[in-house]
Amino acid sequence: MAQPVIKPDNFWQAVGFHFSVTFFGLPKSSGGKDAGSDLDIRFQSVTGLEATIGTEPLKEGGENRFEHNLPVRRTYSPLILKRGLLRPDDSSLSAWCRRALEDQQIVPLKLVKVALLDEDHNILMYWNLAWVWPRSWKLAELHAERSEVLIETLELNYNRFEFKNS
Repeated sequence: MAQPVIKPDNFWQAVGFHFSVTFFGLPKSSGGKDAGSDLDIRFQSVTGLEATIGTEPLKEGGENRFEHNLPVRRTYSPLILKRGLLRPDDSSLSAWCRRALEDQQIVPLKLVKVALLDEDHNILMYWNLAWVWPRSWKLAELHAERSEVLIETLELNYNRFEFKNS
């Protein structure tokens, strides 16, 4: 089958400001809110969708001009999510992170889905992250002379991701 020809008038690039993050398997918050509620999908930014294949050098006997680099394990950057601060009673995600960081009750989620959306809120492409657990929680500066939204930063570790087209 012939590939379609991409012409400048029918080619577009995806924008990075319309996205969603969905958490599967979150327990309910202590306030009784449903797991994965509408509050837990709203983020200001998402970073850390990054995979790297490590290398191991191999020195071949008799070949002194170079050494081979062989692929070994993949490593993934932490997923960093930023949003306005929510109380743990209002957010299943915040409560899950709090239990892990304060009580050492680390319960990994089997799946987190980061989706890039089009103008009609349909999924263009998405990334499935497996075995996700909270690594750190940070709070922006408290400052009396600024009238800004207080931003919380959640850093989540994951074991692998898969990129999917919709």
